[in-house]
Amino acid sequence: METRKTSTLDIRYVRTPRSFEVTGRRSFYVTGGQQHVALAMDVRERRSVEEAVKSAQDQCGAPPSLLVNCAGVYIIASLLETDDDTWHKIIDVNLTGIFLVTQAFTRSLLENGKDSKGAIVNIASIVGKTGFSSSIGYSASKGGVISLTKTCAAELASKAIRVNCVLPALVDTPMAARTSEEMREHIRRLIPLGRFGRPEEVAEVVAFLLSERSSYMVGACVEVTGGYAM
Repeated sequence: METRKTSTLDIRYVRTPRSFEVTGRRSFYVTGGQQHVALAMDVRERRSVEEAVKSAQDQCGAPPSLLVNCAGVYIIASLLETDDDTWHKIIDVNLTGIFLVTQAFTRSLLENGKDSKGAIVNIASIVGKTGFSSSIGYSASKGGVISLTKTCAAELASKAIRVNCVLPALVDTPMAARTSEEMREHIRRLIPLGRFGRPEEVAEVVAFLLSERSSYMVGACVEVTGGYAM
């Protein structure tokens, strides 16, 4: 049986004590059953992203063939409350970041020639489809992720790179914990299952979309919402 080395690039957005002063040159190995390389990057900066992707390829011996774009920030602000700085903080990470990482990842993979087969999963949000009060920047950015996913899917399918996205509703994460209890209860009442999602429930769908089990899915936006807004 022929085997091919596969590496996965899992892009997360982490605020460091030194704000965003991170670069793809910083890396370290994470212990575990398999070898992992953790890379720090600023997803808003092209140079940082490209350096991180190159570092991943150099250290793993092959370009990443699986990509999960899950970098995201959420700032509560209505249309009239959102200033330019707030808008760009959200858009630059949630949308521009996915564009930059996807572009660098794709270029690296295609340069590998015949072994360019890959899969990309973007984490959007159900509010990118429905909108949500007091989250104008976040909703707009996630709507952009949905459109970006479908456009990339159309362009890359012929190159053996599948692109899909996941649309979660509220999931129990530190970011969601910033939402007021009143708002959380309001959202909970709108979910037919009567509870928020768990991170592993979203991860299971992501793993499926990265695998060959979803080999005929391209440009799909899978809702993982407990029935919210169905």
